Amino acid sequence: MNAPFKNGNRDTFAAFMCDDAALDVLRSIVVDMGWQPEKCNKGGLRNAIQSLSITASPAILMVDLSESGDPLTDINALAEVCEPGTVVIAVGQVNDVRLYRDLVASGIQDYLLKPLSPNQVRDALVQAQAIFAAPKTSDAGAIKRHISTAVVGTRGGVGASTIATSLAWLFSSDQKMPTALLDLDVHFGTAALTLDLEPGRGLTDAIDNPSRIDGLFIERAMIRANDNLAILSAEAPINAPLMTDGAAFVQLQEEFRHAFEMTVIDMPRNMLINFPHLLGEVNVAVVATELTLAGARDAIRLLSWLKGNAPHAQALVVVNKVHTGIGEISKTDFEASIERKIDFMIPYDAKAAANAAKLGQTFVGANRNIKATTVIAEIGKAIVNAGDDADMKPVAAGAAGKASLLSKFDLKKMLAAKKGKAAAPAS
Repeated sequence: MNAPFKNGNRDTFAAFMCDDAALDVLRSIVVDMGWQPEKCNKGGLRNAIQSLSITASPAILMVDLSESGDPLTDINALAEVCEPGTVVIAVGQVNDVRLYRDLVASGIQDYLLKPLSPNQVRDALVQAQAIFAAPKTSDAGAIKRHISTAVVGTRGGVGASTIATSLAWLFSSDQKMPTALLDLDVHFGTAALTLDLEPGRGLTDAIDNPSRIDGLFIERAMIRANDNLAILSAEAPINAPLMTDGAAFVQLQEEFRHAFEMTVIDMPRNMLINFPHLLGEVNVAVVATELTLAGARDAIRLLSWLKGNAPHAQALVVVNKVHTGIGEISKTDFEASIERKIDFMIPYDAKAAANAAKLGQTFVGANRNIKATTVIAEIGKAIVNAGDDADMKPVAAGAAGKASLLSKFDLKKMLAAKKGKAAAPAS
């Protein structure tokens, strides 16, 4: 609740009180603070919910719970219509420590008991004002660094999302780093699904209203997977096109830098094309691929794109789903094609993947003692080490003038050979 507030066109203050005695006390304080006494309305929490469902919520909102039969449920209903960034002060008649704790845990800034005293109300409002007056970096000083990692797959199905969710889980659970996982596949994201969580509407709200994004929005909109991991994902309707200039994503990353130590971005390839500025502050770019012709071709293109658009980011080439038998392309040929070494190779383990899906856990969370998890853990360590290196090198795209091995493959001939082999048994 200590996030700075982005004012916009919202009122500074509004109140909804059940009785005239409380309104009289409140109005005198409001006038002293230079606010409009007309913003003190008759009616309690239900009236506040009805009013705020059609108007913008103020910076500071005071609501009376005296007529509420179930305060916690009604406060959650208020949260549905209250814009992120609003500080809520509740007023009530029930003197119960458990209720107070539950209300604070639900997002309420303070709970004042009736009958109200002028000093009590004034102190609460001054504290609410102090939240907005605090400098944006007041809490960020406790975090010495921030490492942002984008995981991009060369093609769908190579396991980029599996790697992203696994890295985020390792950072948060094993290394105890406050971590944000941002799934930018707005329509078909699987970050929340992987952890058996409901994605919520936080990401779509952020896209629709970038000006709402602040520290309080992050606190309310993100879904907690564990004590150190928060997820922002979506399952937007597939008949609703993505209408954004990318400002919301940039603003989200900015807030993550102040609230977390690690950010992991599951970034679909099309997001790079449409919003290249998203990698402006990324420290490490993990290029996930497979040992295939298409994987090699698109790895070349992505590495080249990173060199031109994010030269500050260190690229890690990770080959996933490595079979023990002969693949479509050997490791040697793949490395010759992309003109650099593969950084990590994750063995294929279908049983482990099925186990993770069955348990509703990340791949590494469900499979601690397998080779694939060990490799992903090594990737995580490399990312942390890269974040500590202030002199990270740009992506290496290969020696100038050196022809790519991929250009030497005769794809038509290879396809013809495959067709010939397939037709052989029928002859």
